[in-house]
Amino acid sequence: MKKKINAYSSILDLIGSTPLVHLNRIAEPLTGNFYAKLEAFNPGHSAKDRIASYIIEEAERKGILKPDSTIIETTSGNTGFSLAMVSIVKGYDCILAVSSKSSPDKIDMLRSMGAKVYVCPAHVSADDPRSYYEVAKRLHSEIDNSIYINQYFNELNIEAHYKTTGPEIWEQTNGQITHLVACNGTGGTISGTARYLKEKNPDIRVLGVDAYGSVLQKFHETGEFDRNEIYPYRIEGLGKNLIPSATDFNTIDKYVKVTDSESAHMARKVAKTEGIFGGYTTGAAVQALYQLDMEGEFTEESNVVVIFPDHGSRYMSKVYSNEWMENQGFFDHKNTDVAEKIEYVK
Repeated sequence: MKKKINAYSSILDLIGSTPLVHLNRIAEPLTGNFYAKLEAFNPGHSAKDRIASYIIEEAERKGILKPDSTIIETTSGNTGFSLAMVSIVKGYDCILAVSSKSSPDKIDMLRSMGAKVYVCPAHVSADDPRSYYEVAKRLHSEIDNSIYINQYFNELNIEAHYKTTGPEIWEQTNGQITHLVACNGTGGTISGTARYLKEKNPDIRVLGVDAYGSVLQKFHETGEFDRNEIYPYRIEGLGKNLIPSATDFNTIDKYVKVTDSESAHMARKVAKTEGIFGGYTTGAAVQALYQLDMEGEFTEESNVVVIFPDHGSRYMSKVYSNEWMENQGFFDHKNTDVAEKIEYVK
């Protein structure tokens, strides 16, 4: 009698159950205990696998998706890759409207995964017909039997993390988590995870990371959408120039803003101290830890979980490129030591 082959039915079965890793050298100067939730261990290398799979499966369950349907979405790259991956396995066409701020690596990956890609200008208002929001809406209206995922305004974005990421962190920390630190883009990751954790323990502090040039922090603090807050910035997948309903601001206790430069350098530092090759938002999240620590947010008893959203391979032409860093003016008297030279043996 042959033994059963121990294999997953498809790559989608690998989504979720990502590891929690203690941060050591990078966290040495900080007060408390720090743990990274490594979402790059998802098969599509980001937290967005969770929402792509969950939203599509819910649409199938409700009969919204048909065998010849087309999936349409706006994305800075990661959600698009995850949707393209799920679409391949399930047999759907995938069209993505992508911000021009997305790295060339991400755009090439989307095309490699069979998606049709529209690259839209990043620094236009959300209601501009050229914005990736409006381009996706137009395509949805023009293409029969299409569905628009609309992650920024889709409650399922929150629900996916409420049902997966939150329970995983609670179980992995044996309920001892005191702080959650997460970047806020669409807001689904931080909101769904926070909603679950606060149901378990309302004293858990949820700390959101925002970008300079984004409106989220001020809206959280004042309830005001201030267009004067909006200006171009470089970090992908962090901050917004609109207020996404997929962000549940009631679950978030506080925001901290981080700069493009410090986040980029911190991503490189995490790689060189922890061996964790994280993306731009990984650097942003760790930079936020340092700023929060300086504000006295943590104690020696704090157990802080910080979500590392994706993998550094998607930023080879950006934060891990010395040329790009230099062109942005990110190398200065404080950060010249990371601009290494490569020596070629002849």
